[in-house]
Amino acid sequence: QVQLVESGGGLVQAGGSLRLSCAAAGRAFRTYVMGWFRQTPGKEREFVTAITYSGERTDYADSVKGRFTISRDNAKNSVYLQMNSLKSEDTAVYYCAASATRWATPTRRENEYDYWGQGTQVTVSS
Repeated sequence: QVQLVESGGGLVQAGGSLRLSCAAAGRAFRTYVMGWFRQTPGKEREFVTAITYSGERTDYADSVKGRFTISRDNAKNSVYLQMNSLKSEDTAVYYCAASATRWATPTRRENEYDYWGQGTQVTVSS
């Protein structure tokens, strides 16, 4: 079992930056693909970005490419999401997720993630 806890959400003005963190409890963290998803009320949860176990490969949704950066520190059992040039449409609850079955290829599919955090709210004011 892996527990994921997100932090770092909050209120920021458009054009600003936030850094989300996700701390994982579990020794196998370094073997997992890690992903970030987001959800707004009334909409389905959507993929944001993912990173392989080694950090060598990443994948980004077109809507955040060039503005968001995912990274991980396996020694700290943590994954991060640096969000720059934030827009009002980035407002959402952001979820961290871990895939125990995918380690060398990032995935956008929710059903390939086995563990989820509780989410952290990001609100971008225009």
